Amino acid sequence: MKIFRCDQIKAIDEYTIRNEPVASIDLMERAAGKLAEWIAGKFNNSCNIIVFAGPGNNGGDGLALARLLSDKIYKTEVYFVNISSNTSEDWKINKKRLVTETIIALKTIENINQFPDIAPGSVIIDAIFGSGLSRPASGLASEVMRKINSLDSVVISIDIPSGLFGEDNSGNNPESIIKADYTLTFQFPKLSFMLPENEEYTGIWVLLDIGLHKDITDSTETPYSYLEQELIRKLIKPRSKFSHKGTFGHGLLIGGSYGKMGAVVLGAKAALRTGIGLVTCHIPSDGDIILQSAIPEAMVIHDKSPKLISETGNTESFSAVGVGPGIGTASETQQALYDLLQKCSKPLVIDADAINILSLNKKWLTKLPEDSILTPHPGEFSRLAGMTKSGYERLLMQLQFSEKYKCIVVLKGAHTSVTTPDRIILFNSTGNPGMATAGSGDVLTGMILSLLAQGYDPVSASLIGVYVHGLAGDIAYSDSGPESLIASDIIKNIGAAFNKIKKGSNK
Repeated sequence: MKIFRCDQIKAIDEYTIRNEPVASIDLMERAAGKLAEWIAGKFNNSCNIIVFAGPGNNGGDGLALARLLSDKIYKTEVYFVNISSNTSEDWKINKKRLVTETIIALKTIENINQFPDIAPGSVIIDAIFGSGLSRPASGLASEVMRKINSLDSVVISIDIPSGLFGEDNSGNNPESIIKADYTLTFQFPKLSFMLPENEEYTGIWVLLDIGLHKDITDSTETPYSYLEQELIRKLIKPRSKFSHKGTFGHGLLIGGSYGKMGAVVLGAKAALRTGIGLVTCHIPSDGDIILQSAIPEAMVIHDKSPKLISETGNTESFSAVGVGPGIGTASETQQALYDLLQKCSKPLVIDADAINILSLNKKWLTKLPEDSILTPHPGEFSRLAGMTKSGYERLLMQLQFSEKYKCIVVLKGAHTSVTTPDRIILFNSTGNPGMATAGSGDVLTGMILSLLAQGYDPVSASLIGVYVHGLAGDIAYSDSGPESLIASDIIKNIGAAFNKIKKGSNK
């Protein structure tokens, strides 16, 4: 699914109106119908609905929604936040329909003293501003938003929380943005929904398909996309009846140090569960019993050092290489990583302490083999690429980093972002807060290593890896909830995740 800038979405709306063709008021009615359908499925008609409408088309959506909810026997109140008398034409039409077709009184708020008393348990509909806002909200609109945010009511924003910009909010006023419990957005998510600092505003966001014209959505270019199951299903290669373990590659996982052998265990198990033919772990020699006991399916190469990684050996006989889980940052290990970067000609995934070592030796970044995959969490990325003030600024830095060093960056988070050297960015749609647990990243490293060894190109390996990793976590979440989910639960559910994708199941 593409993610468009707000100005692009406006152009897509206009194209749909001209070429479907459909009158703009009818497109608004279609959108309001989807809103009403979702709300009716979520809240019964015993609750009060309070709509706050601005003067633009977002407010027009709110007026149309109020009328449709009234038809469904919801007790509905509507308040026009009079920040401008210059209302849109579709707003005027929906005002007339509201007044003539329902018994709802359209009341006006011209100063904050006219803000209504709202009963506990009411549902507030935020239809003050849409995605066209280009400067921070102020004046009466800001006062109304702050009042709404102070209430103990469920808040539903239409298309985007009022006051939130669709892309960069670094210059916005956080006190003048609605904090929604739900955001019902039309057709596509906004880029700002992908960024962690905006979660308190969007709450749970839901996509509502309002039938925007496919020709224009297909032809409009954007560097941003949201991963969907259909793409991942197409990327996964079928297995031949006469395949053997050699068909699916031999991966080398370099990791571990004294007290951190569990990271390698998790990575190797995940690689095996993701379909690799063979996996060998290069580990400190004292870790042999741990590895051989925990993973009988894996082979082991012993480092000359008993406690840490001091060498990486010959990598040419392997299909792909992974490095980083649990290795620490000792000087000997730093030199071993430098040697690996110099000689490795195989697909490479770099994680955890290997990234921290690069942060300590940033001149080595020029030694990265082309199309290497780096899988940092936000803290590791900040140490590697520099501090940023916002998620949007970090996103730009991630794109620049991928382009400069010709690598794929998998920046882990709620919507893990994958950037490519040609400045494409894809956000993951799977995963949950329970996956914020020790070892989850080691599992992802093993999965990506497995896919690289099986012959997937680095971008496909990254996309499949993050999607299946998140989906396996979602399956585990459904059984255990977020508090008790551990990394091993993700590994246990990798097979179930693949099966869901192949069957096209979203459940």
